[in-house]
Amino acid sequence: MRERLLGRGSEALEDYELLEVMLFSANTRVDTKPIAKRLLKTFGSLGGVLTSDPGRLTQVDGMGEVSAAALKAVEATSRRRLREEAVERPVISSWGRLLAYCRAQLAHETVENFHLLILDTRNYLIADERQQRGTINHTAVYPREVVKRALELGAAAVILVHNHPSGDPAPSKAGIAMTKDIQEAASRLGIQVYDHIIIGRNGYTSFKSQGLL
Repeated sequence: MRERLLGRGSEALEDYELLEVMLFSANTRVDTKPIAKRLLKTFGSLGGVLTSDPGRLTQVDGMGEVSAAALKAVEATSRRRLREEAVERPVISSWGRLLAYCRAQLAHETVENFHLLILDTRNYLIADERQQRGTINHTAVYPREVVKRALELGAAAVILVHNHPSGDPAPSKAGIAMTKDIQEAASRLGIQVYDHIIIGRNGYTSFKSQGLL
């Protein structure tokens, strides 16, 4: 597997084989194939494994803290790489990279999270803050607090991002109304709401592209 990975790249390996390689680096005395397959069966996908809570990982037969730490290190490295790519260029010219970063952050979360992405006057991403963490189908978002925080961070523009654990990225009526409230409050202070993105496991919705902003 190492030879295939190094010689032909990650596409030459199945998901369980990639997990085998990661786990073997943490425990060289164990056959990691059965563990890798159990992880995929438990969490449903490679992304689901890597983004899972460490406590849940260690509940899988054959997994210990060292193995869980190895997987979380891979996840953290991937997220940081995607963030670096997202901040290299203005978001308008690197929209795909920004979406990849947002999906890595939120697509596999089991509860709703609301993030505020802060842009400077050149439309570069300068901050990403989680404003709220909610339940499986609801996050309480307060427009006044969102705009206040944007001002504190010196935002010229913001992008609102949250996830739907159900997997369906369609906006709700409440979400549309909340977005309009934030947009109105922000515009009075010279801050543009560039977009509101909803992340699902298999896709996303952009309010701007849907004509909702």
